[in-house]
Amino acid sequence: MPWTRRHLITIEELSREEIEQILATAKAFRSILDRRVKRVPALRGKTVVNFFLEPSTRTRIAFEMAAKFLSAEVVSFSAAASSTTKGETLRDTAQNIQALNADMIVLRHSAAGSPLYLSRLLHIPVINAGDGAHEHPTQALLDVFTMRDKLGSLRGRKVVILGDILFSRVARSNIHALTKLGAHVTVVGPSTLVPYWFEHLGVQVSHDLRSALADASVVMLLRIQHERQESSHFPSLGEYTSMFGLNKTRASWIKPDAIIMHPGPINRGVEIDSDLADSERSVILQQVTNGIAVRMAALYLCAGGQPEAVVNVN
Repeated sequence: MPWTRRHLITIEELSREEIEQILATAKAFRSILDRRVKRVPALRGKTVVNFFLEPSTRTRIAFEMAAKFLSAEVVSFSAAASSTTKGETLRDTAQNIQALNADMIVLRHSAAGSPLYLSRLLHIPVINAGDGAHEHPTQALLDVFTMRDKLGSLRGRKVVILGDILFSRVARSNIHALTKLGAHVTVVGPSTLVPYWFEHLGVQVSHDLRSALADASVVMLLRIQHERQESSHFPSLGEYTSMFGLNKTRASWIKPDAIIMHPGPINRGVEIDSDLADSERSVILQQVTNGIAVRMAALYLCAGGQPEAVVNVN
């Protein structure tokens, strides 16, 4: 079926078929990147604006590299370098970017719903690079891309997401993607950060780490989202680590062939020990690399490209 969406705002609104289209497109682009091809002409003549109103390393750089690999011109700026510091509204800033002949906006914002708001206001594509605690669609897409690359089909696989589920946009997007692809998802952590209402999203909620890790094919660690918490949801980082941090002992509860993931940034010694983050079971850096191909796919498709045409772009 043809790709028809102009924006990428949430995983929740995507069908399984659309997720598969993005992943297939990303796979084709990664094949091109693996051949050390530096540029393809897919977005030649286009200008992509990365508008990041929250700090970012991996997502921002991956979008910049993805756009450049597609031969687009890239303009990146942050809140500190924009007129939002002078009181300009998001609406006015975005409309000015559009008036400057940008062809696409990649937005990261602390307010949930801000990319959706812009998508209804502008006539150019908008891609969500993370909006508050709501969603982070391209992160979930690169996560499931990495899982399938290592494990094959996710149907029937047990995926454990461990940590701050309540405030994590990564967790929400992954839950939507994984359940649509047939995985069995368990979320685990302190009861204050993993409330039972998450069961309404089709996942199992657990506060018992050992039982949650049993038979898992994937263990995804999440950092504590201090910037989104109005008050502490546990006594201390030390107590969190002592109960839910992934260390050598707890890693022995996982199947030998299970993979360990983390969207970053990692708080070493808090949610995961350094020796596990750097171990052969970790695919954390592969997630980062795969993020380029996935974001190439997102930019390409939202700009009007079609999945079946990727083989011809180089």
